[in-house]
Amino acid sequence: MTPHVHDKEPGTVPGASADVGVPDRDVPPRKGEVREFLGLALAAGAGALFVVRPEFYAAGVHVLATQAAALVH
Repeated sequence: MTPHVHDKEPGTVPGASADVGVPDRDVPPRKGEVREFLGLALAAGAGALFVVRPEFYAAGVHVLATQAAALVH
């Protein structure tokens, strides 16, 4: 913390972080860890599938392209 900020906020502890109990500061608990884990697992699975079976990726791109072309017509 810079001296300028420390002088303006006298109640602030120089080494304060979100894990340290600082008066008048409420840190809400993290929510959505399950959704974050599922998203990361889905992204990792898609990446592994792209490396192991690239024809699935090509087929998915083909399906998306044909559906987009059908929407245009």
